[in-house]
Amino acid sequence: MTPSTELRVLVVDDEAPARRKLLRLLREEPGVEILGEADGADGAVTAIKSLRPDLVFLDVQMPGMDGFGVLGAVSEEWTPQIVFVTAHDQFALRAFEVHALDYLLKPFSEQRFREVLQRARNQQTSQSGGADARLVALVEELRQQQSYAERLFVSGTDRAFFVSVRTITWIESDHNYVILHCGVKSHTVRAALGSILKMLDPRQFVRVNRKAVVRFDAIVELLPWFHGEYKLKMEDGSELRWSRRYAPQNLQALHLG
Repeated sequence: MTPSTELRVLVVDDEAPARRKLLRLLREEPGVEILGEADGADGAVTAIKSLRPDLVFLDVQMPGMDGFGVLGAVSEEWTPQIVFVTAHDQFALRAFEVHALDYLLKPFSEQRFREVLQRARNQQTSQSGGADARLVALVEELRQQQSYAERLFVSGTDRAFFVSVRTITWIESDHNYVILHCGVKSHTVRAALGSILKMLDPRQFVRVNRKAVVRFDAIVELLPWFHGEYKLKMEDGSELRWSRRYAPQNLQALHLG
């Protein structure tokens, strides 16, 4: 990164309110030059390559190419400091922490924003250019991982549409169908539970009994039950049984809580 008296910043987020909040906070900070904003991955890649910002606030979850894809697309040419912005991606948070990278978890406070920005200022004085080794390591890790579905296709009698896996609380087997429970909504798909499970990231979903798969971060409470089983309370109010056959021996390994 080229040393400068000002921190040159780009904001990338597909949600206009999130961009406005970041831009407002940045305008209140001395020594910051706002280069611009992008509302999607394509605009972000173009802006990073042409403007070469010192720092990018980069949304993780965006339609099409996500924040990781943006990083992979620019890393061979120019890698600025990155502050990832995410709403609820637990895997992403663990990845950022492993590689000692900064992130903002929505909704974030002004104090948290200032802490992250100050660390970026400190880093600016200690880096002389080129790609941050931690970001390179993160990109390489992501490239090596298997690709899992981000959306599931639902076909009804009068329409067809996609359901984001991030909205799924749990999945229920019903003979030759599965029911996707998404908060107050549910969608029925003709498929076997096992085939759906293979499409989902095992860091985000787990089978808890013969008829149910749950999303990890939709578990509100996990209580010991009889004979090595557990009772799960889900964020939609459902109560499920985690049978001994599917329950892991070491729950700490699941990063639940």
